[in-house]
Amino acid sequence: MSSDYIRHLRSKIGQQLILLPSVAAVIRDDEGRLLLQEKASGEGWSLPAGGIEPGETPEQAIGREVLEETGLSVQTARLLGVFGGKDFRHTYPNGDQVEYVVALFSCRAVGELGSHTDIETRRLKFTARDDMPMLALPYPMDLLFSG
Repeated sequence: MSSDYIRHLRSKIGQQLILLPSVAAVIRDDEGRLLLQEKASGEGWSLPAGGIEPGETPEQAIGREVLEETGLSVQTARLLGVFGGKDFRHTYPNGDQVEYVVALFSCRAVGELGSHTDIETRRLKFTARDDMPMLALPYPMDLLFSG
């Protein structure tokens, strides 16, 4: 779902490529499986993630996005890395083009994963490395599953 900020930008530049600061969460269960979100838009699987709003810190953004998309509160543990460039470009089904600059955080969930979904989420699941689907963005697998 677009924020007011992104809608305002899009009203000025249309579907042209924009650089978008964003965050993504690596959340693992006790078995080391990774929490994935299947997008309701049909774009496939991703980490819980989203854009950083104006005036918001990356830490605030990761907490907000994870709560909105999964219903989980998280304690941010540590920054795993920052990713971007041409490999992090995406064109949405409506034609909007973005290039993400993603701050990837390792997070610890507070509480249990229920059946929460928002309008962006078809379903959530914990996945073992051997069962990983293709993700929308090319995060390094070793980093997603390392301690």
